[in-house]
Amino acid sequence: MMITTGTRNVLIGLGSVCVTAIVLANAFYQRKQFYPAIVYLTKSNASMAAIYFQGLTLVFWAWKTARFIFFGQLRPAEIEHLVDKSWFALTDTCLAFTVFRDDFSSSFVALFTILLFLKCFHWLAEDRIDFMERTPVISRLFHIRAVGLLVTLSFLDLFFVAYAYNSLVTKGVSFQLVFGFEVC
Repeated sequence: MMITTGTRNVLIGLGSVCVTAIVLANAFYQRKQFYPAIVYLTKSNASMAAIYFQGLTLVFWAWKTARFIFFGQLRPAEIEHLVDKSWFALTDTCLAFTVFRDDFSSSFVALFTILLFLKCFHWLAEDRIDFMERTPVISRLFHIRAVGLLVTLSFLDLFFVAYAYNSLVTKGVSFQLVFGFEVC
């Protein structure tokens, strides 16, 4: 029996939700109170792995949803450019972060994921605008999606640059410096 990609993604998402629910229920069943249960969850490697996998699943579904809203179906050329640029950006950014290896934490992983997420959407926006310049007939939906995407990306860029700046001013030099330069 062949399982389609969409069905597989749904099954993985549902499995992740079930595992996370079981982990949370187990923690609260064993500890009976909120604070001891949270301490148990954060100290247990298996629990944190389940929670991180749930986070990864949520990021995947956020990516799929945002991609559908702002782009619809991606063209093969866009997918190829995205994969090519992603590998270079991933290795380049990981090399830049070796300087700040002592700052590695869950917030670091979250910001790194957001950074890659935003970079991918910038590249896709660039490809779509290039496609728009070469296509004679563009629908109104295409324009609405493009403007919505560019406004959203501009807002998020400003927010994260301000966040990196404030972090740099208050906490000193940290990995936020690299995030600030990578977003720009």
